[in-house]
Amino acid sequence: SGCATYSEDDKSGFDKKIEKFIAKSDVHYERSESGLYYSIESEGEGEYIKYTDEVSFTYVGKFLSGQTFDGKNKRTPVTFKVSQLIEGWKEAFMYLKKGGKAKIIVPPTLGYGDRELDDIPPHSILCFEVEIVDVR
Repeated sequence: SGCATYSEDDKSGFDKKIEKFIAKSDVHYERSESGLYYSIESEGEGEYIKYTDEVSFTYVGKFLSGQTFDGKNKRTPVTFKVSQLIEGWKEAFMYLKKGGKAKIIVPPTLGYGDRELDDIPPHSILCFEVEIVDVR
């Protein structure tokens, strides 16, 4: 999770940007208590993913602008322990099972916070499309 501590005003600002983005999209998103926005296209089958599972999944990551920053080759799954993922993904994966598909919008509070990564500026709101390939 991110290192920054965000004020209520910061969080409200992120929500406003996300809600403006959603208003322009044709996707219905739910907002969780933590501030994660998610749209489950398909739950998948079997048991829900648990925090202790290892998950293989494909994804595409974009900014609110629509610019892709990661996952251009989304046919090749990546595998991680759920416990190693950013907070927004940990939470979103709990709503999914093997074969599940979702769109999630991760505010910086549940993403990379104030950290500067190669392709992601600090305080970025991130949009992901994820598909769960396997759960172990």
